[in-house]
Amino acid sequence: MPKKAKPAGSGKEEGPVPCKQMKVEATGGPSALNFDSPSSLFESLISPIKTETFFKEFWEQKPLLIRRDDPALATYYGSLFKLTDLKSLCSRGMYYGRDVNVCRCVNGKKKVLNKDGKAHFLQLRKDFDQKRATIQFHQPQRFKDELWRIQEKLECYFGSLVGSNVYITPAGSQGLPPHYDDVEVFILQLEGEKHWRLYHPTVPLAREYSVEAEERIGRPVHEFMLKPGDLLYFPRGTIHQADTPAGLAHSTHVTISTYQNNSWGDFLLDTISGLVFDTAKEDVELRAGIPRQLLLQVESTTVATRRLSGFLRTLADRLEGTKELLSSDMKKDFIMHRLPPYPAGDGAELSTPGGKLPRLDSVVRLQFKDHIVLTVLPDQDQSDEAQEKMVYIYHSLKNRRETHMMGNEEETEILIFLLLSFLPTSHYHWW
Repeated sequence: MPKKAKPAGSGKEEGPVPCKQMKVEATGGPSALNFDSPSSLFESLISPIKTETFFKEFWEQKPLLIRRDDPALATYYGSLFKLTDLKSLCSRGMYYGRDVNVCRCVNGKKKVLNKDGKAHFLQLRKDFDQKRATIQFHQPQRFKDELWRIQEKLECYFGSLVGSNVYITPAGSQGLPPHYDDVEVFILQLEGEKHWRLYHPTVPLAREYSVEAEERIGRPVHEFMLKPGDLLYFPRGTIHQADTPAGLAHSTHVTISTYQNNSWGDFLLDTISGLVFDTAKEDVELRAGIPRQLLLQVESTTVATRRLSGFLRTLADRLEGTKELLSSDMKKDFIMHRLPPYPAGDGAELSTPGGKLPRLDSVVRLQFKDHIVLTVLPDQDQSDEAQEKMVYIYHSLKNRRETHMMGNEEETEILIFLLLSFLPTSHYHWW
């Protein structure tokens, strides 16, 4: 276990750290998180590490452990989710598989102990106490206001969906086998203590979840205990496992995760279709038919490969000269499935505004800039010679918190507004 570092500002650490890749900080820490803005929230979350340092030295590169000796912060973390919260949550109708999993790591494999149908607190507690099972609660921000508040701000900060899971593990037990994830992970320790082991990734910046065998991953490069108020970050692909040691109270932690399918590769796949579509309007070669029976070939022919390579060079040239790089599915997926704004007061600010529709010469101010995606597209009803643009505003104000990160079980409501039909972009004001 690494030694505690001296308080922030000393610039030196006490004793050795297991691996040079990992930095350990200790601090009196903030007494609470700062919700003034998305950036201030993230700054307070990783304090005393500066955001510039975090993204330069740790983000997508290596783990960061921040130890805190702050009773106020530990109390605040403990309020985010507790074992006792399960009783009231179960009374609201939680279901195995969808809302909660009961599992335990046995001989390096995950054993799922779920029942059918609704989850009842007494049964969960029985499996927790007698079978030493971990209780995993999915997406608690759907029910816990303060997690909604945190994750909504983080989605504004990252411009990416932010999910979470709570893990409650009894003493002398482990819930999950060694594995890696396809998301950037922030661990907040809420109750008790948990023993963590991190290993070198076999797939850096992995694009999928995978369980890894003990004999393949070797010795851990980091090993430590998380205590209430501590924070741990590690990049996607980092192999990890965690257990609650015998003789201690149960452990509760929440994993806050982001940047799933949010890579340059994903962005390229998302934008290339629109680029090809626009280029084909002007390049007759792209509109020419492929050779007969090309789709029946087992392997691509040399001619087909050469033509595709040429087309890619043409697209690259066009890309260099365009400012209208359009994201289609990624942008829509984010705005459709993200959290709605956390209400600052009684929620009245989220109600549908009244009054007259704006005119062409009106100045339009948007209240929730962080929850709006603006897209400018050519007006499809105008001729090719016309330069008029249509301004589309996509927003998440009517999204449902209760379905956040729960897949397509219920389509999230989204309103797509066409702002001032036929409005040239020169008339649009943005604040």
